[in-house]
Amino acid sequence: MIGTKWEMLGVDVCEFGGQLLELMWLTVCYRDIMADKDGIKPCEEEVEDETDLNYKAPEKKSLQEIQELDKDDESLIKYKQALLGSLPATVDPSVSNVQVIKMALICEEAPGPITMDLTGNVTALKDVAFVLKEGMLYKILICFKVNHEIVSGLKYIQHTFRKGIRVDKETHMVGSYGPRAEPYEFFTPAEEAPKGMLVRGGYHMKSLFTDDDKCEHLAWEWNLNIKKEWKE
Repeated sequence: MIGTKWEMLGVDVCEFGGQLLELMWLTVCYRDIMADKDGIKPCEEEVEDETDLNYKAPEKKSLQEIQELDKDDESLIKYKQALLGSLPATVDPSVSNVQVIKMALICEEAPGPITMDLTGNVTALKDVAFVLKEGMLYKILICFKVNHEIVSGLKYIQHTFRKGIRVDKETHMVGSYGPRAEPYEFFTPAEEAPKGMLVRGGYHMKSLFTDDDKCEHLAWEWNLNIKKEWKE
C-alpha cells in the first residue's frame, strides 16, 4: 500500500493546486510511515469529534408517536412489534433513558474474563489496570439498556493515551435502539493488540458513550497493560 501511494505521486500533475495537494499528501504519508515504524501512531487533539458530512440525523419521534402511526395497519403493527421487541414494564422515571451496564474485552485466549462493571462507581476504574497479551485478537463488548424512549445514533468513543500523550482515537457507531426489558449487546470489529517491545507497557483509556444529540450517557477512564505474556 505504501508503494502504491508513492507511485500515485506522478510527475504529470502540472497545476500548482495539484502539486500543493500532492505535497500535503506526501507529508501525511511520511508521518504515517514513521509512526508505523515506531509502532505507535500519534494523533493530534481535535477541537471536536469528526463527523460524516453526508450523515443526517433522523427526525426524533417519541415512542408513543411511533406507536400511534398507522395504528390501523395490521402489517405495520406487527413490523413495529418485531422491531421494538417487548417493551419494558413501568420504569422508574428517575432512571436514565440509557444505562451502560458493562464493558468487556473479548479474547478467546484470555485466561479469564476482562470485564468492568459500569453500574456502580466508575471513578474507581481509573485505578484498575487490565492486562492484554500482545498480538491477541480481541473485541470490545458493550452491554447497555434503553428504558424510556428511542435513542438515535449511539456511539462509543475511545481515546488512548500513553505517558500523557494521546496516541489513538476510535469511534464506533452503535446505532439506534428502542426501549425494551432486555439489555442490548454491541461488539466492535475484531482487532489485533499491538505487539513488540516498543508498544508494551501501560495505556490510559478514556471511554465515552454518547448519541446524535451529544448526550453523554456515560464517561469513564481505565487502564490497559500490553504485556508479552498474560502473566509475567
